Amino acid sequence: QVQFVESGGGLVQPGGSLRLSCATSGFTFSKFEMNWYRQTPGKERELVATISRSGGTTNYAQSVKGRFTISRDNAKNTVYLQMNSLKPEDTAVYYCKAVALQYWGQGTQVTVSS
Repeated sequence: QVQFVESGGGLVQPGGSLRLSCATSGFTFSKFEMNWYRQTPGKERELVATISRSGGTTNYAQSVKGRFTISRDNAKNTVYLQMNSLKPEDTAVYYCKAVALQYWGQGTQVTVSS
């Protein structure tokens, strides 16, 4: 059974940092590109970052470029999202997803507020 378990969210002040983790199981993690998405109420999910199977190639939405870093540990079947210089507009539920697999986890809430 394919599973994604996101964690690491929370309440942080503007300018702060958080590191999200997504533990996966039920598929061969190293064979899939991985994405982080985020969603706010009333809006569609937004693709935030993508990482290649080896981790050697990453891509970011313009809104987070230079502040967020996606990484992965294929030995631990886990993908990460390091978020720095957080802004109130980064507030959302964050999800990880394997490209080409139609499964979603429960997400983790990130709230940026003073």
